[in-house]
Amino acid sequence: MKLIKNAIGRMVPDEINGEKQIPFMGVNKYKPEGKTIGTQIKSCFEYPFDGNKTVASIKEALIKAGIKDGMTISTHHHLRNGDLVTNMVFDAVKELGIKNIRWFPSASFPCHEHLIPYLEDGTIHHIEGSMNGPLGRFTTKGKMKGVGVLRSHGGRYAALQNGEVKVDIAVISAPTADPFGNANGVDGKSACGLIGFALGDSEYADKVIVVTDNLVPFPCVPWQIQGNNVDFVVNIESLGDASKIVSGTTEVTKSPDRLLIAEYIAQFLDDSGIMKDGFSFQAGAGGTNLAFVVYLKERMKAKGVKARFVRGGSTKYLVQLLEEGLTDYILDGQTFDLEGVRSMRENPNHVNTSPFTSYNFNGKGNFASIIDAAVLGATEVDVNFNANVVTHSDGFLLHGIGGWQNCLYGKCTILAIPTFRDRIPVIVDAVTTVCGPGELIDVIITERGIAINPLRKDLLDAVKNSNLPYKTIEELKEEVDLICGGEPVKPKVNKEKVVAVVKWVDGTVIDSVFAVED
Repeated sequence: MKLIKNAIGRMVPDEINGEKQIPFMGVNKYKPEGKTIGTQIKSCFEYPFDGNKTVASIKEALIKAGIKDGMTISTHHHLRNGDLVTNMVFDAVKELGIKNIRWFPSASFPCHEHLIPYLEDGTIHHIEGSMNGPLGRFTTKGKMKGVGVLRSHGGRYAALQNGEVKVDIAVISAPTADPFGNANGVDGKSACGLIGFALGDSEYADKVIVVTDNLVPFPCVPWQIQGNNVDFVVNIESLGDASKIVSGTTEVTKSPDRLLIAEYIAQFLDDSGIMKDGFSFQAGAGGTNLAFVVYLKERMKAKGVKARFVRGGSTKYLVQLLEEGLTDYILDGQTFDLEGVRSMRENPNHVNTSPFTSYNFNGKGNFASIIDAAVLGATEVDVNFNANVVTHSDGFLLHGIGGWQNCLYGKCTILAIPTFRDRIPVIVDAVTTVCGPGELIDVIITERGIAINPLRKDLLDAVKNSNLPYKTIEELKEEVDLICGGEPVKPKVNKEKVVAVVKWVDGTVIDSVFAVED
């Protein structure tokens, strides 16, 4: 592995796991070429004419799918920290004595700590997907046999589409399915809303296994996964712990600082003129984002403003906007609470989307660039507005990228962050890991003030009469350094050992994650 300098001065490997890589060339500087790929040609007479594709177990499905050493197995994360299916899959892989699997999840969660022994013994060679919690610490300590690859949701879909990652076996957890393989996430005891992150896997994998704990007679309606793309269906007792499907922060923050940030966001959108009839925005499920939606809702009602659409991760707060007539549509990538699940099931204007429609860089446009304002978070931001979402200042991998990179292409990208966490500055001279280049990040909103990227002269002009506390990013950094006593000592890393790389939306390598030494 040779390290080379990319367009933003980061050292990245020229090859990963034996495959040549392209270093980040700059925003919109690299244009992928070639044709999208398809799966093997199938013949419908190879499948049961009665439409019954059920098999007795996950293990049997893997055998019938032709599982062998060195294959790629994909899973999805809509069940979040309640997922048991992924663990069951690799239990079966281990029982079969299979080695060197590339695991290609759309995300991982702490529940997947179960897989660490399989990473240690070589059942799993490496992960190409988020490495959160225990998996992140395991990877950052240099214990994984291969190099991890982190992609955005859109980047993951593009990797399937262009053949960068060829999935041999996709395993799709489906809260409801029929024997033919049609499946959805809105019904059943494990309902999670939608399963759009598995759509690309169903379309491009050689073999597709649907696992459900609610097998219904044909047809399963609505179907979010089409049975024509499915090889085998497995009916099990439980997909996981339904109480943990609703994981993460799904309640409005009670922190005075975070509430102030949320209020600033709502006022900024109002003062800048972004909040107007027919506008659109995207917000996630963190406590600050939820509070921002509450504050924005009151401003929308006071001024008689209605959004054309809002983008989720849906929560009960976005559902309230829809049901109170303050938006025409929710375009939903995943549901974060049971109200979101209910709304998607009942309301045709609560629309399930996929990474293809929302985020895919290799499409003829996508929804992300249409959004007027995207409110996001970050673990670190530097004085050049570069931002980090996958590591903390200690160098450890603790988060995935999700749709974060893709959302940077919105018309106004806002990072809502505290100036420090646990007395560790969030605004720094240089971020530990670059996940998004500063030229795409427009506004930093903190409890101590708001910094607008100097590149956005239009926004600076729009708010010149606002009473919000506008400051430069350097002024914000100086304030937080005085409070915290400066930046923490950088982690001691092994610059010779790359444990993971961060891909940009176009498939190029934007940064490396190095092994952290004890």
